[in-house]
Amino acid sequence: MPQAGALIEPSDDTPDIGHHEAELTASQKHACPACGAEAQWNPAKSALVCPFCGTTSAAKLPDSGVPVRENDLATALQNVDENHRGWAAEKTSVKCQSCQAISVFDPTRVAQRCDFCGSSAIIPYEDIKAPIRPESLLEFKIAETQVREKIRDWYGSRFWAPNALKSRALTDTVKGVYLPYWTFDANVHADWTAQAGYHYYETESYTDSQGKTQTRQVQHTRWQHASGSIQHFFDDELVPASKGVHADLLRAVEPFPTTSDLKPYEPAFLSGWVVEQYQIDLIAAAQHSREIMEAKIREMCSSEVPGDTQRNLQVQADFAEQTFKHILVPIWLLGYTYGSASYQVVINGYTGTIAGEHPLSWVKITLAVIAALIVSAIIFLLTSGSR
Repeated sequence: MPQAGALIEPSDDTPDIGHHEAELTASQKHACPACGAEAQWNPAKSALVCPFCGTTSAAKLPDSGVPVRENDLATALQNVDENHRGWAAEKTSVKCQSCQAISVFDPTRVAQRCDFCGSSAIIPYEDIKAPIRPESLLEFKIAETQVREKIRDWYGSRFWAPNALKSRALTDTVKGVYLPYWTFDANVHADWTAQAGYHYYETESYTDSQGKTQTRQVQHTRWQHASGSIQHFFDDELVPASKGVHADLLRAVEPFPTTSDLKPYEPAFLSGWVVEQYQIDLIAAAQHSREIMEAKIREMCSSEVPGDTQRNLQVQADFAEQTFKHILVPIWLLGYTYGSASYQVVINGYTGTIAGEHPLSWVKITLAVIAALIVSAIIFLLTSGSR
């Protein structure tokens, strides 16, 4: 039997719980009480609102006093309870053959293009096994009107972008999307040993190029054995499980406040919104999280080593109380094509932080290089003339 909290390596009998992302056969729907159409969750009103007739209906929301549950990692890596799979609502899935993102949405919607890259090469997607159900999610706090204004400002501040990009102000294709993340907790005790180096200086004599004797201070290092230990609790270390959004853009708009602001998962929250299914499974995410934690623990131990420098740092880390959550976080996403290349702009749907990609204007860059060369030449001529 594995020890509680130990990271289990995948084996032949470990279920593949990450590449089977959604058996969407639950029957729960959110029909408008007035016209019967599928209602959509409106974060601003904290209610389901019909996009056709505008009728607002109350949704069954979870008790805010109920804490979001942490799951034991070792237990989940061995087996995931089937009751914790699926979306608890009827959904449709498609996979983009271009960016490989899997989009999940209400069955009444017809997808013509990928919400992440804009490609029309999308095909229906069916899973062998349903995904692990999200434990919780963050609601959208930034309204779409705010997002459009942020994007316009962002375009205007891109000095090296082509002028045509600013005039286009591509905001009409912005979409709200829920992205999958894993969060990991662990209590880590680490013992470390190293050689701590202390610098000292000695005066040495030498002969310069003119044959004169000079003195100089030469640095030496005295090495001493050092050891110690640290205790650290990792709380909600984030591992994104998205393939539809570029990883560097996601990192740029983090963090997402996952410790205190998460709400327990309820299917009503996703009504009318597109969700990306995770394609980085729990096993891969747990391994990646362990690598991140080990690197951080090593940095913490390194900072404990006394002296001016160090070498031969050895760290022995023990992980305990390992838990995880599968969560959904909100982003506003704009994908656009300029020339033959595709770009993304991402806005954190909770904090409003924005990051994006844009083409470069080679005309501006060329003019800047020419201007720099001219200035350098003028400075050189003025300096040479004054001699």
